[in-house]
Amino acid sequence: MQQPMQMRASFSGHQRRVGDMEEEVHGIVIVGGGICGLATALALHRKGIPSLVLEKSETLRSAGGSIGVHVNGWRVLEQLGIAPELRETADVVTEFHDVWQQEQGNKSVVVPVGGELRWLKRKDLIETMAKNIPSGAIRFGCHIAEIHPANPENRGAVLTTLDGSIIRAKALIGCDGSNSVVAKYLGLSPPRSASRMLLRGFTRYPHGHPFGPHFLRLRCKGLFVGRSPMTDNLVSFFVAFWHPGADATKDAGAMKAFLLEKLKGQCSDEIVEMIRDPDPASLIVLTRIWYRPPWQVMFSSFRRGTATVAGDAMHVMGSYIGQGGSAALEDALVLARSLSRAAEAAAAGGREPREEKIGAAMRAYVRERRLRVVRLSLESFSMGTLLATKSLLVKLACFAVVTLLGTNSLGHTHYDCGRL
Repeated sequence: MQQPMQMRASFSGHQRRVGDMEEEVHGIVIVGGGICGLATALALHRKGIPSLVLEKSETLRSAGGSIGVHVNGWRVLEQLGIAPELRETADVVTEFHDVWQQEQGNKSVVVPVGGELRWLKRKDLIETMAKNIPSGAIRFGCHIAEIHPANPENRGAVLTTLDGSIIRAKALIGCDGSNSVVAKYLGLSPPRSASRMLLRGFTRYPHGHPFGPHFLRLRCKGLFVGRSPMTDNLVSFFVAFWHPGADATKDAGAMKAFLLEKLKGQCSDEIVEMIRDPDPASLIVLTRIWYRPPWQVMFSSFRRGTATVAGDAMHVMGSYIGQGGSAALEDALVLARSLSRAAEAAAAGGREPREEKIGAAMRAYVRERRLRVVRLSLESFSMGTLLATKSLLVKLACFAVVTLLGTNSLGHTHYDCGRL
């Protein structure tokens, strides 16, 4: 097997002049410095492969609420070498407590987690990954204006930024979320927006919270409320609710007030107080729920030459099964493993990996991830539809899907994407 230095040289970057223009040339360029982008860069770094992360924000996007990481996600974090540090920041959740509020009385079910589940602060996850990536590997304030093929065979891509900089990539990876510029370059259909909103945050209990290691999932009239402990003093929450306003995400404060009115009389005082008094550091996040339909995930082409996508850019889904973040971590590991195999094979022959080998590695990545992300997208889509539809026939169909796939028994968490 090649040494890390050989791997690093095979994807190293440099500058060159083309006519009157100077352009940068890099082996691997990752667009997006969120969870998926940083995980991909870190996974590549662990394999001795350099990359350049282009992030449009001026600093790390570490603000926001929390992210639930199931056992399949923790397997990836172990491979990335950061699981022990992150475990120090969050407690284990041992049970799901599902409650359905109905006119004829409440129905409740307790489901053991059966594996490791912890709710991490997004800030802790982002900053831990970033500090393990080489200095200078993340370029902030970089807005991509245009992407076009480097040649007629789609081998490589040329990116132009808003400030006129030109970056040539031998391999391009889009980890830039649901509104991905790389997904558009691949020709993917835009994701769809549901008529439901999601409010997220976390609340601090200075003297400790009384909820134990239990994740509450409360379904009441038009609302889906989640509450999970993060530490002895910190609790994560989310509320999914229906709102038809096109500009509803513009005023989180107004939506919070609207939601509190809906919660009164339907939920207990402790639920209302938790959402009314969040920790200022959580910066309550209000988003519309975006998703890529499972049939698009099944049949879309997620590769164009040596360009591909990962995370939400590939399979954005509602948070109904809590796998968005863990699935992105899986993508990162599988993609880095595929690219490292191409680099290893090239280094064994004393040469740099050719574009066709990089394209083949990306094709292998897409093939390996396809059925996994189709399943997750189908489960999330079915759960969201089950909560929203009024059609008995549609409810029965969705119930059949989640039963067959073992959604309620957390079958989606049993997956292991393997070693890096």
